[in-house]
Amino acid sequence: MNYTFMHQNLPVTELELDDASGFIIIINNVYRPEHLPVGVSVRKGVVDRAAFNHWWTDRSIPASRSGVREALETLEIADTKMLLVRCFGLSLSDQYWIKPENAAMTWEQINFFDNDFSDDMGDVLFGSPKKEPEFDFSSPDNTSDGCLKKRWKIINGKRCLIKSGSNPFRQQPFNEVIASEVMKRLGVNHIPYKVVWSEGAPYSICEDFITKDTELVSAWRLMQTQKKDNSTSVYQHFVNCCEKAGIHVMSDLDRMIVVDYLIANEDRHLNNFGLIRNAQNLEWMGFAPIFDSGSSLGYDKMAGEIRAERGIICKPFKRHHEEQLKLVTSYDWIPFENLMDVKEMICEVLSDEQLQEFMDERRVMAIADSVENRIQKLKEVAADVSGKTVNINAQNSTQDDVEKNIAEDYTG
Repeated sequence: MNYTFMHQNLPVTELELDDASGFIIIINNVYRPEHLPVGVSVRKGVVDRAAFNHWWTDRSIPASRSGVREALETLEIADTKMLLVRCFGLSLSDQYWIKPENAAMTWEQINFFDNDFSDDMGDVLFGSPKKEPEFDFSSPDNTSDGCLKKRWKIINGKRCLIKSGSNPFRQQPFNEVIASEVMKRLGVNHIPYKVVWSEGAPYSICEDFITKDTELVSAWRLMQTQKKDNSTSVYQHFVNCCEKAGIHVMSDLDRMIVVDYLIANEDRHLNNFGLIRNAQNLEWMGFAPIFDSGSSLGYDKMAGEIRAERGIICKPFKRHHEEQLKLVTSYDWIPFENLMDVKEMICEVLSDEQLQEFMDERRVMAIADSVENRIQKLKEVAADVSGKTVNINAQNSTQDDVEKNIAEDYTG
């Protein structure tokens, strides 16, 4: 299958995809190398095909997604990468797509920002049978990442992402709301979430923060633009890559690290934060608002484990939140007085009557108490470092660095 790889209406390069696997097997005629995905390099006119395939694979639904195996069986499709082809690779996170050879279609005619898309794929991913007689694959659900069950819907003209929680507590949708409330109190740029119920299960909903003129570039993609040596920390490498792009991110990282500490976030891997850039002139616009904070607050732990703060995983820079806090350059921006009602807020969010099927009062209080405890610890840390210079050694140190920056795998 031959295609032109497009960036909006700009031809970037010619591709040949394998009919069976959906992999990129040949790359020809590079027209605009600067418009290739970030992190895909070109040397002497030759595109790094391995890097391009890595980007292409990351664009597809992961095989570990809850319910995706059943969906593929329903659709009689062997690999999620073949779903990319069915929707021309279109996404609601950027402006890339593949144009079939000799096709006359334009970006304006088919992009999902301006045009409606089908619910068929989302329905199947959520367990519905395949629609007959004709199934419409035109959907951004084919290019949504992450392991939790999710789908895109157009609600009141807005492109909205709907995402489930995982068994046994189905807690992630409520954690998104709690994280949003914490960030609102801290004045941190973030994406707001709300919870809806469908067929006895809770789901989080948020609006797409990318427009038809912008795109999200993950931290992982940006970090592929420079080679990292073994003596450079993950944190410092990301900062260096951003500095080269002309973006100063330390204050934004301060806020993200603090928020993740407060909510005990376990899944801030390198693909769920990043930068936003203009898709037309490729200028960097700044750090993306914080999103996808649901895998936090002991979402998969028992109440006793939450109180004891056992087994908490940390990402993206250090394996322990206490070590990651040492990377923060300043705590002066934190309005601690705005966090005085956080415990009450958490109890209110988790008092949803329908949620009682999944968690009891003991669990709710363990979550609320644990956050209140971390707020107090953060106050002590902030007071201890007040007036001191930035700990450059901590930022440069590779000790306790995260080695596998990948998303959590949810089996429920």
